Amino acid sequence: MARYLDDFTVGDSFESAGYTIGLEESLAFARSYDPQPFHLDAEAAQRSVFRGLTCSGWQTAAITMRLTVQAGMLEETGIVGTGIDDLRWLAPVKPGDTLHVRGEVIEKLRPANGRRGTLRVRLHTFNQDGTIVMSQIANVALPIPS
Repeated sequence: MARYLDDFTVGDSFESAGYTIGLEESLAFARSYDPQPFHLDAEAAQRSVFRGLTCSGWQTAAITMRLTVQAGMLEETGIVGTGIDDLRWLAPVKPGDTLHVRGEVIEKLRPANGRRGTLRVRLHTFNQDGTIVMSQIANVALPIPS
C-alpha cells in the first residue's frame, strides 16, 4: 500500500534496530571515501584529537540511511530525499560501536500546487551508550493523492 503525505502526522516516530560497525568495514569505507589518517592508521589516530581510530562521519550518515529504510516507517513509499538540513556529527563513532536511529516527523509542508509535499523528519543516531553521535533533519518528498 502506497503512503502519502496525509498518512503522516507531526509527532509520528520510529526506532530502528541496531547495527554494529566492524573494523574491516570501517577501514574499507575510509580507504574508498574518507582516507584521513584517524580513520585508517591506528598509530596516527592515537595521536589525533580522537585518541584512536574513528569511523568516517559519512559512513555514519550512510548507516543512518540504511537503518531508517530498514525501520519501515516509509515502507512502500520509498524515500525520495530532497536534502538534509542541520547535519551534525556530535560524537566520534568507533569501530565496534552499535548504532541505532530514532526519527520523528517534525513538519509537513503542502505545496500551493503540485503533486508532492515534503515531510521533515528529525533523525538522531545513537551509539550503544545512548550518546547521540549524529543529528539531521531529512526532507522527504511524498505524493499527494489525486
